[in-house]
Amino acid sequence: MTSTVPSPSRRPLVLVHGLWDTPHLFRRLVRRLEEHQVPLLVPHLPHRLGAVPLRTLAEQLDDHIRQSWGGDVEVDLLGFSMGGIIGRVWLQQLDGARRTRRFVSVGSPQRGTVTAQWIPSWLCAGLADMKRGSPLLRSLNDEVQTLKGLDCVSYYCRWDLMVFPGWQAHLPCGLVSSVPVFTHQQLMSHPRSLDVLLRTLLSD
Repeated sequence: MTSTVPSPSRRPLVLVHGLWDTPHLFRRLVRRLEEHQVPLLVPHLPHRLGAVPLRTLAEQLDDHIRQSWGGDVEVDLLGFSMGGIIGRVWLQQLDGARRTRRFVSVGSPQRGTVTAQWIPSWLCAGLADMKRGSPLLRSLNDEVQTLKGLDCVSYYCRWDLMVFPGWQAHLPCGLVSSVPVFTHQQLMSHPRSLDVLLRTLLSD
C-alpha cells in the first residue's frame, strides 16, 4: 500500500485497483499526480482471483482509509474496473459518501458485465457480484440518491471486452464520457487516457 500525508492545498485521492490487478496498475498515473503533490492512498485489496465478495473488499478499503487519514478528512476516489464497484459499495453502503467530494469510475461494470454472467457465486463471489442483475448491483442501482450528492464522473472504453458491453460501463448519474482507446487496460496506461484522468482529478 502506498499512502502520503494530506496537503492543506489538495484533497487526498484514493485509487482502487480491479480484478487481477495490484497498486502497480496505477504507476503511470501516480507519477504524474506526484508532480502535482496530490496526497495519495493506493491500497492493495487481495481478492483471491475474484473469490472475495466485493462488500468484504469495500470493508478493507474503509480500514485503509481510516488508518491513513482518520474518519473525517474529505477525499476523492477513483476506482478502475472492479475497483469502481468496490468504491461504490464503500460510498453507498459504508458511509463513504459522507466524506467524499468526487468519485471517478473508470471502465467499471456499473451495470454488470456479460463476461461474469456464468460465474457461480459459490466459486467466485466477487466475480459473481459483477454479473448483470446481481443482487449487489441491483441494491446499488436501486439507491442512487447518495451518489447524486457527489461530483461523479464515468469514463469507459467503447470496445472494452473485459467489461462488456463497454458503453454501459458508467454510473447512473454524473458526467459520462468515452475515452478514445481500444482496450480495457489502456484506460489506465495510454497517455491519451491519462491526460483525461489527470484533468479531472486536478480540477476543483
